[in-house]
Amino acid sequence: MTEHSFKNIIYEKDEETGIVQITLNRPEIKNALTMLLLLDLYDAVEMVDQDDTAKGVIITGARHPEQDDPLKEAFSSGGYFDFSELEALDEETKNRIDFQDIALKKLCLKMWQLYKPIIVAMNGLAIGGGFTIPLACADLIYASEHAWARLPFVRLGIAPELSSSYLLPRIVGFQKAKEIMFFGEKLSAQEMYDIGVVNRVLPHEELLPYVQQQMQKLVPPGGAWKSVCRTKTILHQPLIEAVTQALDRENVVLNELFGSTDFQEALTARMEKREPSFKGA
Repeated sequence: MTEHSFKNIIYEKDEETGIVQITLNRPEIKNALTMLLLLDLYDAVEMVDQDDTAKGVIITGARHPEQDDPLKEAFSSGGYFDFSELEALDEETKNRIDFQDIALKKLCLKMWQLYKPIIVAMNGLAIGGGFTIPLACADLIYASEHAWARLPFVRLGIAPELSSSYLLPRIVGFQKAKEIMFFGEKLSAQEMYDIGVVNRVLPHEELLPYVQQQMQKLVPPGGAWKSVCRTKTILHQPLIEAVTQALDRENVVLNELFGSTDFQEALTARMEKREPSFKGA
């Protein structure tokens, strides 16, 4: 097992199988998607892409070392902006961050076009980007019985990202997608399975072993890896243009809505722990 040094994720590769496990590793903030974590995730996927010995990727969330309750585990709590963290960055790192790419187009397309299989082990809550990253970028999603998801974007006065505006209706149907996005209500693991978002729900302690077994069926010697990769490519290729256009539309809308009165009210209400009072502006 080899590891590469990242600050916000754990990158481990089994040299025998070529299976890479990427663990989102900010458990103190429920593995939130900070800008630095997103940069690490992009670099990790790029590393997999360039490494001929890397055959497939498993993505999961880190368990808090002081928390043993599986009901409180997190895959990812979604977007998180810490401006003090940004101020401490060197100029080279700052220059890598595109503040106009709110929909995460660069990361989404990098993962969408990776020809190697990606499986998400959703070990806990998945909110916002913690839900749309698996939705957009994973070939298979397996969930813990304790996992749950929510898309809170509209309730925050903004809009979905990571091409979920295009992909979610294709998975669950147009009307159901609107309901999930408009109201931002919690989806249990079983509900995600029932509407086709996840492939299977598993007892919590069996999740990661099961995902590892499934990945072993896709890579040598257990799987016809070249066939898996080519099949993924012909499934994804016809949709790349549509996914790209969806990301562009999302970025236009998000850049508009981030300056809206309703978004500011949503943030204020959250800090004041009250329900927002929207103006529609």
